[in-house]
Amino acid sequence: MPKSRGRSGHKKGSLRHELLQLKVSAKVAQQKGGRNGFKGETQASDDDLASEVLSHCSSASETASVPEEGNEAINEQMAQEEAEDKLKECIDNTMDKSAKTRQSALESLKLAFSSKILSDFLVDRRITLTDCLERCLKKGKGEEQAIAATVISLLCIQLGSCKEGEDVFKTLKSVLINILTDKSASLAARHSCATALGICCYVAANEAEDLVSCLTCLESVFSASYIKGDGSVPSHNSQTQALHCNTLQSWSLLVTICPPSRIQKFLENHLPKLPGLLCSDNVTLRIAAGEAIALLFELARKSDQEFLYDNTDQLCEKLKALATDSNKYRAKNDRRKQRSIFRDVMHFIEDKECPEETIKFGIECLYIDTWVRRRVYDAFKEILGSGVRHHLQHNELLRDIFELGAPLMLDAAAIRANKISRFEKHLYNSAAFKARTKARSKVRDKRADVL
Repeated sequence: MPKSRGRSGHKKGSLRHELLQLKVSAKVAQQKGGRNGFKGETQASDDDLASEVLSHCSSASETASVPEEGNEAINEQMAQEEAEDKLKECIDNTMDKSAKTRQSALESLKLAFSSKILSDFLVDRRITLTDCLERCLKKGKGEEQAIAATVISLLCIQLGSCKEGEDVFKTLKSVLINILTDKSASLAARHSCATALGICCYVAANEAEDLVSCLTCLESVFSASYIKGDGSVPSHNSQTQALHCNTLQSWSLLVTICPPSRIQKFLENHLPKLPGLLCSDNVTLRIAAGEAIALLFELARKSDQEFLYDNTDQLCEKLKALATDSNKYRAKNDRRKQRSIFRDVMHFIEDKECPEETIKFGIECLYIDTWVRRRVYDAFKEILGSGVRHHLQHNELLRDIFELGAPLMLDAAAIRANKISRFEKHLYNSAAFKARTKARSKVRDKRADVL
């Protein structure tokens, strides 16, 4: 093995070093005993011999270091080849007869796509992988379909907005729409297909027809939660409400890339109806509706700075009630999350103040200062999970979307130089804790009567 060769080379270098020292010591002793010259000459001769030893030692150490550096490169290449072999095996296993084997292979692909950048590997295998995923969607059931739809989203993120990504989206779009609109299909599968339809269309759609068809499909799903014509609130179980929430979030993601003319139609058709979802008994659906309202207000003000909504006062009253909701029949965590979101939505609609957030990854930062950027970041964070920071660092698609520029090429020394010390980190955390405590104390329900 390469590592064993590196270690034996190092031992040989050390043995050679010791032999040289013994030879030089013997030569020095011999010359001191047999020479009748001056002391200065003896000293000079000793210095020459010492220089010779150092020269040999330096040569020996360099000889030993070369195999070590070569071993690192070889080990890295071997690890990459091993990982690619595993991915090839997983792709093959998605065609296995056993549903359990297919599902396990899909899980492995999901983990690999979310945690690594594999675009070069996937470009040459996109057709095979697309066929495998299409088969899993059509032939699989429930959980298998859900995982396959998630892998499709990750595949489009890996390939980006190039022609290869567009081909994958066009091939699988109709299958995703069929499952999403099929009421007999598994709710978990429909949920994942809604996310995949939004992500893939956002990343890879280059034609207006594809965007319109996806928006229409998503609207047809979540609009079932709108208040009916007679004023009654539709009754759905929690899983169906979660589906409507997810389709609304995917719809909101696609709204961010629509032209102003279509934004105006959304304001006319959906802005009067979305406040009705604030009365839903599902906290995630209420929050999704509030964020969608804020998003539409932001896009409307961007195209028309004098934009005014006729029922702003009534909307703000609903938002204020939700921002100060203390009903005990709601879960404590739901109340806390709801109050935080709706305070931000209300402040934006009344004062045009958008909440700000800083996402740190490596030595870089991403600033979330608009509702559009928040919706886009949340969508990618949901699908990538803990791998979102790695993709922000290295994925050219995400860096282009968030205007981060080309990926930074940093060596280990540069990364260490930009790390703060543990003491500095402690001081920063202490200051942040104090500031957060002061900010929260001002908005606690018992102390703040008016927001």
